[in-house]
Amino acid sequence: MDVKAIREQFPILQQEVNGSPLVYLDSAATSQKPLQVIEAVNDYYRRYNSNVHRGVHTLGSMATDEYEGAREKVRAFINAPSSQQIIFNRGTTVGINTVASSYGDAHLQEGDEIVLTEKEHHSNLIPWQQAAKRNGAHLRYVELEADGTVTAENVRKAVSEKTKIVAVSHVSNVLGTVDPIKDIAAIAHEHGAIIVVDGAQSVPHMTVDVQDLDVDFYAFSGHKMGGPTGIGVLYGRKSLLENMEPVEFGGEMIDFVGLYDSTWKETPWKFEGGTPIIAGAIGLGAAIDFLKEIGLDDIAAHEKELGQYALKQLSAVDGLEVYGPKERTGIMTFNVQDVHPHDVATVLDAEGIAVRAGHHCAQPLMKWLDVASTARASFYLYNSTEDIDALAEGLIRVKEYFGDVFA
Repeated sequence: MDVKAIREQFPILQQEVNGSPLVYLDSAATSQKPLQVIEAVNDYYRRYNSNVHRGVHTLGSMATDEYEGAREKVRAFINAPSSQQIIFNRGTTVGINTVASSYGDAHLQEGDEIVLTEKEHHSNLIPWQQAAKRNGAHLRYVELEADGTVTAENVRKAVSEKTKIVAVSHVSNVLGTVDPIKDIAAIAHEHGAIIVVDGAQSVPHMTVDVQDLDVDFYAFSGHKMGGPTGIGVLYGRKSLLENMEPVEFGGEMIDFVGLYDSTWKETPWKFEGGTPIIAGAIGLGAAIDFLKEIGLDDIAAHEKELGQYALKQLSAVDGLEVYGPKERTGIMTFNVQDVHPHDVATVLDAEGIAVRAGHHCAQPLMKWLDVASTARASFYLYNSTEDIDALAEGLIRVKEYFGDVFA
């Protein structure tokens, strides 16, 4: 990959922060946007801004074609059988909440079990907590290996005939671990359960084939893959979606409305009440075009190389602990001995290096790691080994600075 050429397509990366060239290492929180995505959104608002589906005028037809064209791009990107299985929403959180509220409330009963892991993002934990409370179900957790990985063997121990839903992340937003989704799906289906996957950290970084994985629901966010904020996708198995009730009601999602009862459009539109996120979907379509031009396999290989290089460079910094396995995606979570992660991030920011600090919306995992919070560097296609060198050098200065402060 020609990282230099790729970086030139991201206007925000051409600036200085606090007098230093920007080193952006927070793509797990949100990725930066290439010029063609920015231009696609701008083009919609400048040239054919209109609502979709309802109008027959020229601008409305153009907007509808682009919006539904983006849905088809998403379908092809994750190899879904039909674009009717692609639901646009605000993001991964909304997608998982939709499944928990619609499918969960219709199928969970007293004594049923929902299987999760302790490393889940809050967006794939709290909706299931609430669904369990509403329906009298119980939560069970898959035992993690010492390095934070999930094995099919441990999943099999947690899943039983009482299991109705297995909800797991494809890639951990803290440890960078990749779960064996295809194996987990097979185990869930053997027991008559469905599998719901949080794909927020996987779809932007690797090839995802929902048919090959044999998943029932798969949710992800556009803003983590070069697309705009506020647009996300829920993929669902068509037979399940067709029998699910919508969770938001109003315009756009209806078929017939009477004074005392109404009927809904077919999927996916029955789940897209109100004016949809038109510009966001169009921008997401442009982001998919951009990622396909570069190649997901090349992106995944590049990030794996960055992860291994970062593990080597950061492990050489005295007093720094890196969490997670040796084999990982481009996510590096760590702590500097005797320095709070927020202080680490603040010192690095003074040198133009952007990292995350906190519990990363994964408080149960922080407890499992026996820490209150961590710092996190996350890499994407526009990062280079020079960015990691800058991070390692910055962390050395963090240690020097706080060593002097407390000397």
